[in-house]
Formats: sequence, C-alpha cells, structure tokens
Amino acid sequence: MAVIGVLTEPTPPTWWRANRHKVYGVGGLLIGYLIGTHLHGSPDPQPQHPRPSHTTPAPTKPGTHRTHTALHPA
Repeated sequence: MAVIGVLTEPTPPTWWRANRHKVYGVGGLLIGYLIGTHLHGSPDPQPQHPRPSHTTPAPTKPGTHRTHTALHPA
C-alpha cells in the first residue's frame, strides 16, 4: 500500500485574521458616532414670529419727521 497523503492540523490564524472583523466594527461605529455628532446637516431654524417692520413710507420733504407712537410710546 502506498501513502496518499498525511493529515496535519492547519496553522492557527494570526491575531489580525481572527479579530479584524471586530477592529473594523469598532472603527466603523466610532467614525459613525463622530460624523453623527459633529456634522450639522440642518440649517438653523427661522424665528417663529416675524419682527415688526417699518410700514409707513419715508418722508418726502427733508426735515419732516414722523414719530411712531404705537411702536415707541412716550
């Protein structure tokens, strides 16, 4: 009878080959956390109530000045 082959145990995997999926997972979670907390995707919200604006026309003659008692009470 002839010997066809010899069975040997395979060499154990290196630390990197055994744990690389864990390293990539932790790295991906860390990068995702940093992106999520440091990027501001939405603009600042606009104020809810518009500010009062000047509704009366400007005086046509120089020297005439209108006072607004409704906006600036005495």
